[in-house]
Amino acid sequence: MSRTGVLVLRLAGPLQSWGASSRFTRRTTESAPTKSGVVGLLAAAAGIERGDDARLAPLAALRFGVRIDQPGTRIRDFHTAHHGVTGASMPLSERFYLADAVFVAAVEGDHALLTGLRDALRAPVYPPYLGRRSCPPSEPVDLGLYEDARLEDVLAGVPWQASAWYRRRHRAPQTLTVLRETAADEPAAAADVLRDQPVSFDAAHRRHALRTVVTAPVPTPIPSGGGGPREDAHDPFTALDVLEDESA
Repeated sequence: MSRTGVLVLRLAGPLQSWGASSRFTRRTTESAPTKSGVVGLLAAAAGIERGDDARLAPLAALRFGVRIDQPGTRIRDFHTAHHGVTGASMPLSERFYLADAVFVAAVEGDHALLTGLRDALRAPVYPPYLGRRSCPPSEPVDLGLYEDARLEDVLAGVPWQASAWYRRRHRAPQTLTVLRETAADEPAAAADVLRDQPVSFDAAHRRHALRTVVTAPVPTPIPSGGGGPREDAHDPFTALDVLEDESA
């Protein structure tokens, strides 16, 4: 029997956008990363082309969950564009983003597959982005690979990953919200249904199936040392603290 594991990601950046139901000129974002978006990030790192459904299938079969460590702020932007050939003006589009958000995402499945994905994240074929190409992560997303672990246990135990500036300004919450897929032995009666299960990323016929999602709170896991992200991690918002102090 093959070993299983859980690969954990820290998804943080100035902007993120995780659309699940965007249509035409209105491009919305969910309040947390979608499975299709995170699987797309992993597939890009592994060099899987958009039309390669066979290589995508093992990634899509991984069990997915996400924890909201820093909810961020929803913002709206208007985009203008011109046709690349004719130069004609395209319709004005309305796009939504999450600003200053931090999430812990995790996928559970075959340990060998997850090991390969972790290696791909450290040397990606295509650069990762947080739901949209204009949203790069602010630091490496790999947060660790846990062997013989369960998704819900890892999401409950990984230290709180809110940014340093956020932790200085906000008291740690009592609980954090986890959105995760149901386990094989778990009843789905209380679960929500979301059309977010990737089937194909082919630009000509993108397809998504339904998946079940359980929403549950977990106690905020802060270790005795104070918790939070790696102290040596680069935080691009640190420079803003200096400007704020000078204007005070």
